[in-house]
Amino acid sequence: MKYNQIMRAPFRASLHFAMPAIAMLTLGCFYALRAEPGEDNRGPALPTNCASIEVPEGNKVASHVYAVGVQIYRWNGTAWVFVAPSATLYANADYDGQVGTHYVGPTWESNSGSKVVGARAAGCTPDPTAIPWLLLQGLTSEGPGVFHRVTYIQRVNTVGGLAPSTPGSTPGEEAQVPYTAEYFFYRAVNN
Repeated sequence: MKYNQIMRAPFRASLHFAMPAIAMLTLGCFYALRAEPGEDNRGPALPTNCASIEVPEGNKVASHVYAVGVQIYRWNGTAWVFVAPSATLYANADYDGQVGTHYVGPTWESNSGSKVVGARAAGCTPDPTAIPWLLLQGLTSEGPGVFHRVTYIQRVNTVGGLAPSTPGSTPGEEAQVPYTAEYFFYRAVNN
């Protein structure tokens, strides 16, 4: 065996074992580059009993936020009546990076000033201990930004927010019930 063949043998063996690791690293970098923030146009996975809140064809996800806040109810003397939401919207599930607010209307307003007002189109209740999941149609939008030209809004993955189970003590009494949810905002594919 020649000197060059002897010296190359350990290199070939180490290269043989390193190739799968190099391939995995290269593949990982490729997928990391493809998964850029804000480029995921997939909506949420919906349970079968929530087909009614599926967004119509021809729309794509434009924004996805996480909400933490309260659902406000008022006692009318015989029942708790829903008044409005009041929530802060965040960029991720760890509630980092406040991106806007959600309030009466229902209205969602971004920190940049764009806003959208929606109207309930459909709902479902996959969790009886939380407020329903909703499909809302965008009625009006204004200002440049993430909520400009929004056609539909989905509220999903709700926790809490139901009206109190005990009666109020006096008419006009308000209750603020904590809730969390995810909101998906859609635009027409051609926008």
